[in-house]
Amino acid sequence: MGAGTVSSGGGGGRRRSRRGGGGAKPMSEINVTPFVDVMLVLLIIFMVAAPLLTAGVPIELPESAAAPLPQENEEPLAVTIAADGRVLIGSTEVPRDELLTRLRGISAERTSNKVFLRADGNVPYGEIMVVMGALNAGGFRDIGLVTEAGGPTLDGDAAQGN
Repeated sequence: MGAGTVSSGGGGGRRRSRRGGGGAKPMSEINVTPFVDVMLVLLIIFMVAAPLLTAGVPIELPESAAAPLPQENEEPLAVTIAADGRVLIGSTEVPRDELLTRLRGISAERTSNKVFLRADGNVPYGEIMVVMGALNAGGFRDIGLVTEAGGPTLDGDAAQGN
């Protein structure tokens, strides 16, 4: 080095890689294409199978000309009153004396207080009101009654899909 030359540390030699070796080594990378293919196949399988898993108690819903409700982020709770008077939360049968306790517990865990009440058309109105009162006391203030579309209207005509 000469008299006025400034040198930064390290010589002018070959740079070393961080891994310590000086030679070129092959790098292994994960091939994500097969993973994506498998995930897409599973997605399709679950999309086809999901509607089959929501089978519940067979009931005959009354018909109504009302328009369906819009979709929400959290799936509303479904309460069903079967023709024989059994009450189900989702697909689990609940004894009537435990209904209010279970509803309060479920309400505390959920962010939405929306519930869909399904009742067989042959269930007496008084029994439906008893369950609606329990829903209200359990913290569910937004109760939707589920019916079949295309029912009769006040003017006597069947709903035209409006």
